[in-house]
Amino acid sequence: MPLDVLQPVRPRRRRRRYRLGRVFPLVAVVLAAVVAGLIIGLRQPAPAKAHGAGQDLHPALQVHDPAKPPRLLSGPPLLAGRAQVRILAPEAILVDAQTGRVLWAKRAHQRRPVASLTKIMTALLALHEVPWRSTVTVDRQVTRVPLVREGLRTGEHVRAWKLFYSLLLYSGNDDAAQLAISSAGSQRAFLAQMNEEAQRLGLRDTHFTSPSGVVDKGNYSSAYDIAALTRYARHDARFRRLVRTKRIEVPWAPPTNAKIYVNNNALLSEYPGANGVKTGYTHAAGWCLAASATRHGKTLIAVVLDSENIYADAKTLLDLGFRYD
Repeated sequence: MPLDVLQPVRPRRRRRRYRLGRVFPLVAVVLAAVVAGLIIGLRQPAPAKAHGAGQDLHPALQVHDPAKPPRLLSGPPLLAGRAQVRILAPEAILVDAQTGRVLWAKRAHQRRPVASLTKIMTALLALHEVPWRSTVTVDRQVTRVPLVREGLRTGEHVRAWKLFYSLLLYSGNDDAAQLAISSAGSQRAFLAQMNEEAQRLGLRDTHFTSPSGVVDKGNYSSAYDIAALTRYARHDARFRRLVRTKRIEVPWAPPTNAKIYVNNNALLSEYPGANGVKTGYTHAAGWCLAASATRHGKTLIAVVLDSENIYADAKTLLDLGFRYD
């Protein structure tokens, strides 16, 4: 018998090896895809927090559901009828900053221009969007805003933290415009963010048409909303530090060399425990003040709008709040 007749299995072994040779690359591709998927999953960043849910917020103000606004103020005026209060402001409110409880109110939901109290919202948003120590290049539009301006020059490079001090102490309208542009790319985009944030926070009496408040037309709020916004902003440690600063000297590029910002809020020097917040004035808005003070661990917020004497009114309201438990 020929020897080749005794070797019928060799072709079958070759076919098996051929089949295995086709399977191994396929298995390798599948395994590689699985490993790649695991690596990508491990490197995937955690979901970003909703805008406004800052780490500095009091636990009661943390926003877990972006669609559901935090409860900033609550209750009818606790001290209504318990004390005779006479103030000049046609609209005003006093609240407990820690609990949000309304203590006293006068036409608190009346909508009206609020001038530079607008900058509370501007600061709140910009502090979340513009890194504190970042360098900002001044936009040409900034130098054209109406007075009052600190005198920023087109193209100059400024550290952002200096703009924040000027915004809240000196109340520069050019600082507000620049922080708006640095935050959102344009003032128009920033205004959209301001109004979206106002809506999210439940500020139903509020609408913004300017990041500075220098434009009164269509730019309005109420004593109630300003108090609520102030309570929310105060939970940012940098905001608290800014608004309680009485005076600061900052270095500047030549030929200026240095600037001194003095806080317009005279209450900081006149009222024991005062620690903020913001003054405002335009012809249409009159004199406005959002004030805060702390005594014996208790913090109050008083807002007076269109008053002939904002400081006397604020002192009257704060004294009222500190007298009662």
